[in-house]
Amino acid sequence: MEFNINAMFSDMGVGAVVGFVTGYAFKKLMKLAIALIGAYILSLFYLQQKGVITVNTDKLFNLTNNIAQQVVSAGQKVLGILPGTSAFVAGFYLGFKKG
Repeated sequence: MEFNINAMFSDMGVGAVVGFVTGYAFKKLMKLAIALIGAYILSLFYLQQKGVITVNTDKLFNLTNNIAQQVVSAGQKVLGILPGTSAFVAGFYLGFKKG
């Protein structure tokens, strides 16, 4: 088996670029999702204040906690199966920071 340094650097480069693009897009989508979820929760509290609905706040916040735990778990699984994870993670970090 022959050691090919060019192939190694090209794999790392692809992993870094894919990681950067993924991190950038993930941050943009996260900002949008957080804004929509915030607007939804604010509308619920507004309707509760006006007496239109009643909101069980304990169940609402437990639901959001469970969703956050599932997202973190899915992220850990994805990082566990990716080849060239170190370059991907470095690129993801830079893309997330830039986004």
